[in-house]
Amino acid sequence: MTRRAFTSRRTVLLASATLLATAGTALPASAGRAPTPPTPQKAAERALHALAERGAQVRGGDGQAFRVVRVTLDRDGTSHTRMTRTYDGLPVLGGDLVVHQSASGAWRGSSGTLAEAPADSSPEVPAKTAEKRAVTKHRKTKGSPALVVEARTGDHQPRLAWRVQTVGTQADGTPSRVFTSVDAATGKVLLREETVRTAAGDGQSLYTGTVPLETTASGSTFQLKDPTRGNTYTGDAGNQTDLCFLGWCIRRAPATLFTDADNHWGTGTTSDRSTVAVDAQFGTNMTWDFYKNVFGRTGIEGDGAGSYNRVHYGSSYANAFWDDSCFCMTYGDGDGTQFGPLTSLDVAAHEMSHGVTSATANLTYSGESGGLNEATSDIMAAAVEFYANNSNDVGDYLVGEEVVLSGLGRAALRFMDKPSKDGNSADSWSSTTKNLDVHYSSGVANHFYYLLSEGSGAKTINGVSYNSPTSNGSTITGIGRDAATRIWYRALTTYMTSSTDYKGARTATLNAATDLYGAGSTQYSTVAAAWSAVNVT
Repeated sequence: MTRRAFTSRRTVLLASATLLATAGTALPASAGRAPTPPTPQKAAERALHALAERGAQVRGGDGQAFRVVRVTLDRDGTSHTRMTRTYDGLPVLGGDLVVHQSASGAWRGSSGTLAEAPADSSPEVPAKTAEKRAVTKHRKTKGSPALVVEARTGDHQPRLAWRVQTVGTQADGTPSRVFTSVDAATGKVLLREETVRTAAGDGQSLYTGTVPLETTASGSTFQLKDPTRGNTYTGDAGNQTDLCFLGWCIRRAPATLFTDADNHWGTGTTSDRSTVAVDAQFGTNMTWDFYKNVFGRTGIEGDGAGSYNRVHYGSSYANAFWDDSCFCMTYGDGDGTQFGPLTSLDVAAHEMSHGVTSATANLTYSGESGGLNEATSDIMAAAVEFYANNSNDVGDYLVGEEVVLSGLGRAALRFMDKPSKDGNSADSWSSTTKNLDVHYSSGVANHFYYLLSEGSGAKTINGVSYNSPTSNGSTITGIGRDAATRIWYRALTTYMTSSTDYKGARTATLNAATDLYGAGSTQYSTVAAAWSAVNVT
């Protein structure tokens, strides 16, 4: 299941997109009265000024420049200013940070992972050598290598690197677009990041029964396009696939908009091609509503813009993916043995949430940050299922249970109460967690979220039996799913950055719990206990 960082084509930027750090100090609030909450522009200026005095703390230095990409303001005027950085004009990958300030501009700290300031911008290894190191079997380069400062490795040390893009196809037929960072001093491959991520009127759906749909009238027909949710629509891929050759996509599978004469869509069976389109559209509708009504976030990037779905992708394609380059979710019909069509509610929510992660913390899809990326989508998918309150697909802590067929040999793709039940996922953190596939390293955060929500031990929820252990033998009493989800979302959007690992996630969620409920709250102490219960201490 999937994700990736988009360009800023839908990101709401400040009026002055590029602001360089200059000397200056924040002005104190007038004595005796509450400070006036800053505007986003003012908060950005204050944050940039503060960096000039906090260089050592944020690993600043000569040759660096900062660019504000988003400002979030709390109700009390506290600001959280997210920035990227460059060194000698080169992007510092993993150098992004969030500056936290009070309404008056007082420094409240920063979130980031960069270990030290970059100090080199002269490559020793030529670009052609980097290309050869990046290319693997059945892959082609796209474009020319670009110099970057790579700091998303486990030690978060900045290293000058060549970033090489290669394209091809993943083993199951999913399109592939990999960015490889090659050390410009040694020629060593530092990181490979797959940027196409996998998963997995009214309409009669395959999984959720008869559901309401908002559609668009067009002449004598109706289009499966929702004008109330950013014109999000669902199209038929016609069983075609994206085809890329020598770095250029010469064909992208279509998204032919579904239309209907009477505004009653699908038959509840796969014999009608619009049935799974109903599932996909309903899934994105519920996910849109969840983010809007729970967090006040309108659309994936928070700007009101919709995305689109492609169903019937490929032939017997048993997966689904989010792709930033098309700002869309894509679903296969399954192989008929292990998986049915990959259009269930939680799969749709999972894929759409990859977009939200990409638009906020932009967690690198590799190592522990990749596990946190995947877990975020699983966590939000579970929350959306409970939010939708659909009697045909009740809320649970299982991933992909509706799309799984008997041939898979288990009841779901993943199990949040005890992730190891899938045979691969980690129940708790260890020094080897970073080496797991991101779909399996995600188990640590999934388990944390379940324990934080529901607690340890045996229980039955919505007819599903769970029995969640702890790695340290402790007993956890959950704080409830709503509080747990709010804490995770705030940690993601306010404190996590591209290289956040599990240790950083613990800090981020504790910060979030402090913001939402207070440092002395039950919620705060349970966050700490739940991380300890999965060996993140």
